[in-house]
Amino acid sequence: MEHSGEAAVQRRAGVPRAGTWGSARTRPEIPEVAADFLSRQRLLVVAATDTHGRMWAGALTGPEGFAQALDERRIMVGALPGPGDPLAGAFDSEHEIGMIAIEPATRRRMRVNGTAHAAGAGLLVHTEQVYSNCPKYIQARTIIPGPAVTSPAARTSNTLSGRQQEWISEADTFFVATHAEGLGADASHRGGNPGFVTMLDERHLAWPDYVGNSMYMTLGNLELDPACGLLFPDWDSGDALHVTGRAHVEWGAERTVRFEVDGVVEVTAASPLRWEFGGYSRHNPPTPT
Repeated sequence: MEHSGEAAVQRRAGVPRAGTWGSARTRPEIPEVAADFLSRQRLLVVAATDTHGRMWAGALTGPEGFAQALDERRIMVGALPGPGDPLAGAFDSEHEIGMIAIEPATRRRMRVNGTAHAAGAGLLVHTEQVYSNCPKYIQARTIIPGPAVTSPAARTSNTLSGRQQEWISEADTFFVATHAEGLGADASHRGGNPGFVTMLDERHLAWPDYVGNSMYMTLGNLELDPACGLLFPDWDSGDALHVTGRAHVEWGAERTVRFEVDGVVEVTAASPLRWEFGGYSRHNPPTPT
């Protein structure tokens, strides 16, 4: 099925045969190679609306094997959004979900879009779109032993504090949650050298839309619905910065996405995983000095 938002963005970007690339080329079945990759992952990022209809990105973690393909259309994830996570309780009933499984050490990633609901202490996902992405802009990281797990604690606000603005300005990776009515939710990855995200003030930020695979699934959703969620993980501490708001694309010599903040949730000890940095992607463009 053609995604009208993706087709519009592809035409504007000059993509040949606009509308036949992106969602139109995905399949609902989980290939064996994708099922094998998924079973080895310890980090998944999910995109969904909360119980108030706001868009958020959040992370699910576990040991290897906590995410398993049950068959060609179902995935069982042995975790749910936990205390403090803005998506806690969102999957108490069937809910649209976007999901990305990412392996920073090998710069591999796969994306799954569909619906999901809580099943016991886990999440049962029914797939509608399953596909892989290129390794561009993924910074290499490996999991290392971490401290004893502590209970998460959340702080909420409507604006970004000075410290949170520094967190974003220094980030080399974040994740984007988007949605379009009748077309589902999507979770995507954005990466670059530190400084590629620009803080404009306590409620506004921007980032360049680097050249990718021309699917424009994130921008296609934003073309139809500006609701957007961002997740900035702290790879060293396990803390997480969740931001919800609205985004739009500015077209010029370079595409820029501008984001307006509506809500902020900072969760300390959100993840038990700790990561060691291994190097920036060779595809990262230089950032302004």
